This record gives sequence, structure tokens and C-alpha cells, in this order.
Amino acid sequence: MPTLKFAVLSGDYIGPEVMTEALRVLEHVAKKENLTLSYQHADVGGAGIDNHGKALPDSTLATCQQADAILFGSVGGPKWEKLPPKEQPERAALLPLRKAFNLFANIRPGLLYKDLADASPLKSERIPNGIDIVCIRELTGGIYFGAKSTITLENGEQQATDTMVYKTSEIERIAEAAAQTARTRSKKICSVDKANVLETSVLWRKTVTAYFAKNHPDLALSHMYVDNAAMQLARDPNQFDVLFTENMFGDILSDEMAVICGSLGMMSSASLGTIQNSHGKPFGLFEPAGGTAPDIAGKGIANPCAQILSAALMFRYSFGLDAIAAKIEAAVRKTVTVDLVRTGDIAFGKPAVGTKAMADAIIKNL
Repeated sequence: MPTLKFAVLSGDYIGPEVMTEALRVLEHVAKKENLTLSYQHADVGGAGIDNHGKALPDSTLATCQQADAILFGSVGGPKWEKLPPKEQPERAALLPLRKAFNLFANIRPGLLYKDLADASPLKSERIPNGIDIVCIRELTGGIYFGAKSTITLENGEQQATDTMVYKTSEIERIAEAAAQTARTRSKKICSVDKANVLETSVLWRKTVTAYFAKNHPDLALSHMYVDNAAMQLARDPNQFDVLFTENMFGDILSDEMAVICGSLGMMSSASLGTIQNSHGKPFGLFEPAGGTAPDIAGKGIANPCAQILSAALMFRYSFGLDAIAAKIEAAVRKTVTVDLVRTGDIAFGKPAVGTKAMADAIIKNL
């Protein structure tokens, strides 16, 4: 079995805490499955600023370039909030990483186990069997990467501009990523846009419609305006199976999806690009959907499941080890639904375990 080489960017606050437990899980899996892990830690985000003077140090980027994947924690927090926006951890670390590795497709599973339905703000009768959907977000185009400017008008008033730009090729490649995901599920897919207002969305809908008609006519494609999609997610999330959209809409909808699925501590994600690694698989960045949670950092109570599930996605997408990824996912599911071992965010008033104990229970189920 070839060596699995990846960079470990733990980040800030609870990032290192949950990353430690995810790596323990991976080391256990590697021993059982006769795998060789080779990973190198590097500073990113606030840790990069504190130790190297910038959120994405050159040494960290070099470490990532020598790896086949990136296992990412979370970055940012109150310590660095007074920095200029361009220097803050979230913007100065994640966006350059996405650009450097052309990570254009963010795949975020929206999974809520039936047994954890109480964690969702939705009424249980709306989600009697839990939630199982996937949101795919275009990650390197749109308003986040378009030209930006702030000018002073003749009357002294300030005016800021963010430009949203999309090309046909960018739309087609995220459509293909969404189509491939839909093929592993129910073959039902919803494209989200704002084609009644935005020119980029007019092009998006036109391109998506033509692309699926030509390349994936057997898939059930539908379209929905983003404001309606936001409402429908809150009303009946399981009417969707796979939904995909442009960068800003995807940022908002995937966070809404994470909230209706209960705890951010359970939400994983994968960001994939066009670069192939030494295994002939997509180079990817794998991270929890949640943030750094400064309020609980250092207390040993953070939920490590999202980080562990993100590591499982790394095994699946960047190393082609789908069966092993499924074993990790099954162990997490059994731990929280059958054994009822849960951290405080999903304990619902019952006795809660800490970060390490949660990982111990998952390892036991492996």
C-alpha cells in the first residue's frame, strides 16, 4: 500500500484539539489496515500570523505543495479581528489556498442522524428520518474572487464595489462535479441561481441546462432561485438530494444547511480541484464546517466528529480508500446513535463526554 502523505494545518483555538483526536483515529485505522501515514504539521491562520507574520506562511504553502492532500482545522478568532480585512486569518489563509491548488468544488454533506433529530431547530415531524443531502459550492469564482475597489466620490461619500464574474468553463466544471456526486446517490440534482436578476445567473442557468442535456440527460435536473432555496431548506430539506450553486450563494446555503442539521461539530467538508496527486486522485483540502469556537477552546469539550469525518473524506477522495472511509463514518454513527456517547453540543441534557473520550469511543468502534 503506498504511503498516504498529507499536510496537517490545525489552525487556531479548538483546531489543534480536535485535530489531535482525528489523527489518533487515523493512526489507529492505519495500523489496522496496514497503511503508512506520512504527515507534516504547519502553521496557518492566527498561528501563522503569530509565528511567521502572515496567515499563510511560505513554509506552510511549501509543505502543502509537497503533500497529496491537506487536512485543515479552523482559523480565526477575536485575537486577530482588529487586523485589516485582507490580513485576517480566514481571508488571508483559506482564499489563497483555494487559489493555489485550484480547489473549485466544495462538497459539504448535510447529514443528521435520525437519533440526533433533537439537535435540529426544525420540528421532528419535518425530518422524521433525519436529513441526508449534499451541497456543492463553486469555490474559486464569483464575487469573492472578482475585482474589488473602494473609492471616494466627489461629494466625499465612499463607494465600494465587488465584481461577480463567471465563465462558461467554470460553470461547466462545477456542474460536472455535481453530476458525479448525484450519480452516487438518487440521480436528482437542483441548481440554485438568481437568474431573474443577475447576468451571471442567467449564464449559469443557460450553461447548466445545456451541459446536463448534452452530458447527463438521465439525471433529474431542476432549477431554483436562491431565496426560494433558502426557504425550502428550512421548510423541507429532504426535498433536495444534491444541490449546487455559485460561490456566495453556496457559502450562505451550506451554512444554513449545517444549522438545520444540528451541530456544526458533526459537519465535514471536502474542497477538490483540478490537480491530481501522486495517487492519481484529486488534491483536496478537508475541513470541518464549523469555526474555531474560542469560547470553549482549551476546555477539552469540543466535538471532534467533524474533523474525524473530514479525515474520512480525505481517505475517500484524495486516496481512493472508500471502504476505509466508510468504516470511519460507520464508527462515528455507532458511537453517537447506538452507544450514545456524545459531546455537550449533541448530548441534549444527558451526561456528556469530552473531546478525547469521544475519540476513544470512536476508536473502540473501529
